[in-house]
Amino acid sequence: MYNIKTNKKKHALFMAGLLTFSLLAGCGGKGTLSKPVAGDDAAPVFNQMLLNDYQKLLETGVPTSVSATDSRVFGFRTALMVNDMVQEGGFSRTEPITFENGSAYTSLEGVVTFRGNNYRSSAVYGIANILEKKFDSKKSWSIKTGKLKKTVKKGYWTGSCWTGQPLIVRWDEATKQAMNIYTKKKSKADLTEVIYATADGRIYFLDLEDGTNTRDTISLGFPIKGTGSIYPNGIPLYFVGAGDSMGNDCARTFVINLLTGQVIYEYGYDDVFSERTDNDNFTAFDSSPLIDVETDTLIQPGENGILYITHLNTKYDGKTVTINPDEVIKWRYTTDRSRVEEDTYWLGMESSAVAYKGYLYVADNCGDLICLDLNTMEVVWVANTLDDTNCSPVLEEDPETGTAYIYLSTSLHWTQDDTARGDIPIYKFNAATGEIIWQRTYPCHTVSGVSGGVQSTALLGENNLSGLVYFTIARTGGEKKGKIVALNKRTGGEVWSCEMSDYTWSSPIALYDKDGNGYVIVCDSTGNMYMVDGLTGELYDTTNLGGNIEASPAAFENTIVVGTRGKKIYGIVVK
Repeated sequence: MYNIKTNKKKHALFMAGLLTFSLLAGCGGKGTLSKPVAGDDAAPVFNQMLLNDYQKLLETGVPTSVSATDSRVFGFRTALMVNDMVQEGGFSRTEPITFENGSAYTSLEGVVTFRGNNYRSSAVYGIANILEKKFDSKKSWSIKTGKLKKTVKKGYWTGSCWTGQPLIVRWDEATKQAMNIYTKKKSKADLTEVIYATADGRIYFLDLEDGTNTRDTISLGFPIKGTGSIYPNGIPLYFVGAGDSMGNDCARTFVINLLTGQVIYEYGYDDVFSERTDNDNFTAFDSSPLIDVETDTLIQPGENGILYITHLNTKYDGKTVTINPDEVIKWRYTTDRSRVEEDTYWLGMESSAVAYKGYLYVADNCGDLICLDLNTMEVVWVANTLDDTNCSPVLEEDPETGTAYIYLSTSLHWTQDDTARGDIPIYKFNAATGEIIWQRTYPCHTVSGVSGGVQSTALLGENNLSGLVYFTIARTGGEKKGKIVALNKRTGGEVWSCEMSDYTWSSPIALYDKDGNGYVIVCDSTGNMYMVDGLTGELYDTTNLGGNIEASPAAFENTIVVGTRGKKIYGIVVK
């Protein structure tokens, strides 16, 4: 078991941000992906059941707990603060939050948050014209990024970290002309812009076509490990959180005016409402925010154990944009595990949250998947995930069964044995109740306090791949190795799997052609990018980007964008 008190060196490596390991991962030898192998028909744990009415979320619209997912089982204690005043008694939002389904999250052309929407189901926009099933080196591009000297520990933050997904957006003409985009780029028809915050403390703005700058880079002075978000209806606001503090300057989230490039609001730093005490009251914001447009509300979990929900009071007239937050809600929690075992199970929400109507689903570092009512701020149910979760939950509606499901896995951290080994679970939960539909495990290693297991977020198959869900598993089959598995969504059976010579933390994506054929893209820790047939696992092509790809890619039509720890951002075209 990992013990902070007795292993300071291991703890320091882990808290460097789930990321410093990548500097030792080696440089860019071309890796291998094994031939796909078929597995079992169903997960070892498969609860095939007829659902009762209360288990059908799409019909009731209201999740509820069962005995195993009652928050009292886990000793949940919560507190609420509204505009810096602790809220006693019940709470009811005056303007209820009700998210639409994931496909309606944004009106923009592009990818505007981590995994694209409030279901965290796709980081790809548009249809790809794929003929040769190869990466096109002639049309691809790269640009250099940098490094940022650490102040809390020794060393540098370099390149693009986990989760590190870029955003890609094609602005409407009026918004493009109002922004501080270069004149030459403003005159370009159908300009598609990449917005990429990286670990060197900068935000890069690039032309998707050739990687050239579209406007001046913004320097924040804090490392960005996570993924930003754009206001989903096109209001030119960008939200991004820092992944670590800089000296005495505590990590925080920034709100940036994309008309001017100025930071107009910051929050989350030095927050006395936090009850996280380990690692000098650790604070970071790797979670990608969600915005409910109808109520103009920003939602972001923090690694300090606080969920921030802010009414922005946004004003935009086409030429200027302002915010004036007039209701700031903070929700915090502790559990039996966090109170009794704070040297191991610590507080904090590092993954990005899912929103279904008025409910938020978020996984934490303390072995919990939490369903929270956003309009009463009451915990609805809690599922025991057993270990630290760094991937984000993914939600999918299933009209056939009348409910929605959540796919999730964990790192190997708290449950590792004395040899730094253990099994990590992969789950399918009923989003109505938190009950496990199926569960399977994979043996993994953890090295020098840096977790193996699943750091990447699941890929939901669509179109011709609609019966499959994909996971990548780090440090399984060997210390440096990994695996990609295509699982049957209904049963959890292993339809195919491929062994990877080098493990991955990067989340897979899938490009689709006009016929609905899916091409799965997987990146790894020695810079390899693979393209495989999503149905069979057959390898189509490989390219190497020369540095650890722990960031997650996004794609717009035929172009994939991803950064590396080797201080580069790449635009890779599929032909």
